[in-house]
Amino acid sequence: MKPDHVSTSDIRTAFSAAMSAMYREEVPAYGTLMELVARVNDETLTAQPKLKERLEATDYLDRISEERHGAIRLGTAAELAMMARVFAVMGMYPVGYYDLSTAGVPVHSTAFRPIGDAELKRNPFRVFTSLLRLDLIADEDLRKAAADILAKRQIFTDRAVALTEKAEREGGLNKDDAQRFVGEVLETFRWHDEANVDAGMYHRLHDAHRLIADVVSFKGPHINHLTPRTLDIDRVQALMPEYDIAPKAVVEGPPTRNCPILLRQTSFKALEEPVSFRNADGIWEAGSHTARFGEIEQRGIALTPKGRALYDKLLDQSRKIVRPAADGSNARDYEAALAQSFAEFPDDWAAIRATGLGYFTYSLTAKGKTAATSQGNIDALIEQGLVQFDPIVYEDFLPVSAAGIFQSNLGDGAQQDFVASPNQQRFEADLGMKVLNEFDHYAGIEQASIDACLRALSKQDAAE
Repeated sequence: MKPDHVSTSDIRTAFSAAMSAMYREEVPAYGTLMELVARVNDETLTAQPKLKERLEATDYLDRISEERHGAIRLGTAAELAMMARVFAVMGMYPVGYYDLSTAGVPVHSTAFRPIGDAELKRNPFRVFTSLLRLDLIADEDLRKAAADILAKRQIFTDRAVALTEKAEREGGLNKDDAQRFVGEVLETFRWHDEANVDAGMYHRLHDAHRLIADVVSFKGPHINHLTPRTLDIDRVQALMPEYDIAPKAVVEGPPTRNCPILLRQTSFKALEEPVSFRNADGIWEAGSHTARFGEIEQRGIALTPKGRALYDKLLDQSRKIVRPAADGSNARDYEAALAQSFAEFPDDWAAIRATGLGYFTYSLTAKGKTAATSQGNIDALIEQGLVQFDPIVYEDFLPVSAAGIFQSNLGDGAQQDFVASPNQQRFEADLGMKVLNEFDHYAGIEQASIDACLRALSKQDAAE
């Protein structure tokens, strides 16, 4: 990186802030969500001083109020490949593959996000990025028409493409170019209320699937939600009606726990917004479209492959007892089944660590920082009171939860149907690269913290 180049983290932070400001202006209810989340987080930290202490000690506290994830839906392989290049300028890379066809949603996805502990703590902005699967559209004529419409659009400004190429060529951007880059890329995520199809085509696409109409019918892939992070999603869910927000019936993800795992999400239904369609005579006609909604998340510990296998088993077990209805009519029964099934998953940090279900960072205790001698492996050092551990935040997503949010906010009345149709090889070919393995990154962060503890103790031993 040249001396005058700004860091990818600074570009990412600037873009996240610009996106948040734009979305607050476009969707005022997002601002209301932010007020609610700030209130709940403040109340939670006041009520749980130990939680605040550990968040401060691990550098997680400062990032929570700024933390966001967005979601965007793309139409073509070329759009996905270019989006990967744009996000790379911000230090964001594709992590994980998600098959949302499990719920009859014709997309597959990845999450672009920073990797590595330091980058995540500086700004953990994530964008859940989905690619429309035209191969899942049953109507061959409609499939071809959708492909033709998508082939004619350009979702990036010429300046955004040029600045991305400059960043690739020169290894970064200076302050002025970075500022221009943020402004130009923001245009891709902006709402457009004029459709690029006529009303007849829109309704054909809509009848095939609401999401297909959302992806194909507009000039660009407007961001469809921006999500703040809360420390108590059940409290947020309970308070939403006070803020004139109607929450979805069921919080997606695991049940309420003392030790949160993975990811829990709730939302309010997508807004019906006015749009215009140009008819055959070139006259604009009024219509409406439903796509953008509000979402809130609570993040817990990242699980190991063993922990994730247990989570998946218990989730499947609960859904065999009660399958959640899209209209929320059996929400209480589903929540009871979820709690019953997950009683098998340890709800204590020490037990989760001892059974190898979650990832942790390790650090020296006050005693460990002054220890003259130390012996044994990390478990022995914990026993001696020299080392402590904290859960690593889960930075990724859950396909069943994402699909549940999509279905709820698309307004589909049918029950969710979880029959997988994954095609990761095709997705990676369209992306132009392999998606990164989330488990490798959590394991790397954990091991680096263990190594740092052992090095520090070794130096103290040598000093004696």
